[in-house]
Amino acid sequence: MAADDPTAAGLDELTARFEATIAANERIEPRDWMPDGYRQTLIRQIAQHAHSEIIGMQPEANWITRAPSLLRKAILLAKVQDEAGHGLYLYAAAETLGVSRAELFELLHSRKQKYSSIFNYPTLTWADVGAIGWLVDGAAITNQVPLCRCSYGPYARAMIRICKEESFHQRQGFDILYRLSHGTPAQHEMAQDAVNRWWWPSLMMFGPPDDQSPHTAQSMAWGIKRFTNDELRQKFVDMIVPQAAVLGLTLPDPQLRWNPERGHYDFGPIDWSEFYRVIGGGGPCNEQRLRHRIEAYTAGAWVREAAAAYAAKHGQRTAA
Repeated sequence: MAADDPTAAGLDELTARFEATIAANERIEPRDWMPDGYRQTLIRQIAQHAHSEIIGMQPEANWITRAPSLLRKAILLAKVQDEAGHGLYLYAAAETLGVSRAELFELLHSRKQKYSSIFNYPTLTWADVGAIGWLVDGAAITNQVPLCRCSYGPYARAMIRICKEESFHQRQGFDILYRLSHGTPAQHEMAQDAVNRWWWPSLMMFGPPDDQSPHTAQSMAWGIKRFTNDELRQKFVDMIVPQAAVLGLTLPDPQLRWNPERGHYDFGPIDWSEFYRVIGGGGPCNEQRLRHRIEAYTAGAWVREAAAAYAAKHGQRTAA
């Protein structure tokens, strides 16, 4: 039976084959038939992930020229370069679903697609670079490791390398905060201030609570996600609290405490009104982040045109 059989019987068979693949915990590949909803969900999620990697370069790049030593400068430069690579892996994975990279950029620039709300906050001090590495990249790892088992093959394979590199990024952030926290009183205060500002936005990175998340149930049924937003958030809190004790820093939540009955840490309520405000464009740096992204894309037009011309010429020579 043809893969594009338009009959009802053909569609039923294709759907059954797709569902059997998901049930067997096997991978869906680009040439396999998939429901439109599955394809669109993946495009939305992968694009948001890719946009976040690219936009996320901005708050840290802000400190490359002001890093406190040549070593720190080189490490941060390598990290920002890694994030650019992550964005490219993810855009390439999205392209296997039939959407072009140019289309994704246009959707981002026109505000029709989102990126993570966390990147709309400013990096005020060098300690913010440490807080981003420890908390933001730590939250990213918690969220992304399960994606290595995503049912869509290209996305899952891209995540394997991304997660390995993100683990180094978190260690870098932890090291920055550890040295600051165990330095002078002023350095300790700077580290604590950064953690105070980045803690709650980091918890918001996992998305709204499960009862407010419109996509979670279907994404889990399709094997795109393996854990709910709230489950991932709890895993993150349980991981971070002991690390904060090693750092000698206090997490800004008076309700944070171990619950022996649950076997997890309890934590206070999240201000979801702030989350939705930032997602809706009302964050401290929303306009700046998108403006810089569009300016960079426009300024790089000649590079893309030159690459396309070279590729076309090279292709013609190869064909000849």
